[in-house]
Amino acid sequence: MKIKQSPDDFRVEELTALEPSDGPFALYRLRKRSWTTHDVLHAICRLWQIPRYRLSYGGLKDRHADTIQHLTIEHGPPRDLHGSGWNLTYLGQTSRPFTSADIRANRFEIVIRALSEQQTSAATTAIPLVANEGVVNYFDDQRFGSVCPDGDFVARHMVRGDWEGALRLALAAPYEFDRAADKAIKSTLRQFWGDWSKAKEHLPRCHARSLVDYLSSHPNDFRGAVARLRPDLLSLYLSSYQSYLWNQMVSHWLRTHIPADHLVRVRFKRLQLPMPVRLSPQQRDDLSTKTFPLPSARLQPTENLPEAVRDWADSVRAVLSQENMEWKQLALRGVRRPFFSKGCRSLIVRPEPLVSDAVPDDRHPGRFQLRLRFELPRGSYATLLIKRLLHVDTTPSEASP
Repeated sequence: MKIKQSPDDFRVEELTALEPSDGPFALYRLRKRSWTTHDVLHAICRLWQIPRYRLSYGGLKDRHADTIQHLTIEHGPPRDLHGSGWNLTYLGQTSRPFTSADIRANRFEIVIRALSEQQTSAATTAIPLVANEGVVNYFDDQRFGSVCPDGDFVARHMVRGDWEGALRLALAAPYEFDRAADKAIKSTLRQFWGDWSKAKEHLPRCHARSLVDYLSSHPNDFRGAVARLRPDLLSLYLSSYQSYLWNQMVSHWLRTHIPADHLVRVRFKRLQLPMPVRLSPQQRDDLSTKTFPLPSARLQPTENLPEAVRDWADSVRAVLSQENMEWKQLALRGVRRPFFSKGCRSLIVRPEPLVSDAVPDDRHPGRFQLRLRFELPRGSYATLLIKRLLHVDTTPSEASP
């Protein structure tokens, strides 16, 4: 099986209800191929000599894809801009910056290639079930790009008050996609960790060196050094761990509220998570209306919780117990920022409409390709739907770790 063999095989279009009217913000449509959103935004700022804070967008789009999204630039030029692999089209003016709240949904066109006859049959059988029952709205693997190879989280150490451990993971832990320069910096930090003067001598000018410089004069203030990490990195570390906790809490809730013979395991990169199948109409309707809050210290597990989330609190306590921490620790006491965001997420999402066709693969003789077309709400993962269609272990979920 091959996904994203070429950008044309994975197309995403951001759908918005925001219409140009009048105001100080220039609205644009960005189409890109084989670029990250951050890299294109950096190129736009460089070409137009615009500071980054004037740009606003709703979400990140995949690098290995053909994607369309929207952005605004405060007092931006009312014209188009083109680069190698991307095009920026001016749409008009708006009274406010574009945000994630302006994204109505994302439309996907995906081609899955090199499928065996058995895989194709399993997927086509699962498609009407998924269209009817939806999929659990887990955060998918790409949400966890900042996780260490051993599965550890920077924010897990922050919550536990292990600020040195958090900083060591953030600055010195190896990651799969580290560039050569990053590998060299991290190797230096591991070699001279604690000897900050010596580390500073061997580091080039970079973000890590600025933190080492701080530690040279504040050698025991690891919490202060963590607070000085780039805001975008801190946000990434916290959202990644919060997403992991939400996934685990949903997994616990499903295993305690859905009979085991109505759960199957879906394989993720590092673990397996349950999804309900063969539900009664009543069960399906009940699950489709449920939303669960993101775990944060601002939602306390008290007797006054709304009934709809009271049993959710039991799952929160169970997962935090496994993490060897208490709910109040999510407040990250001792630092003003960052903090875990507050919000709710739907338990189930349905691809609407889900249209598919399976034909012989023109690039892989003897194999099949499956073309899928559907829309998902913002924040939901198309790759999760693919996992559900093609990577299901039908062993009852009660056996999953």
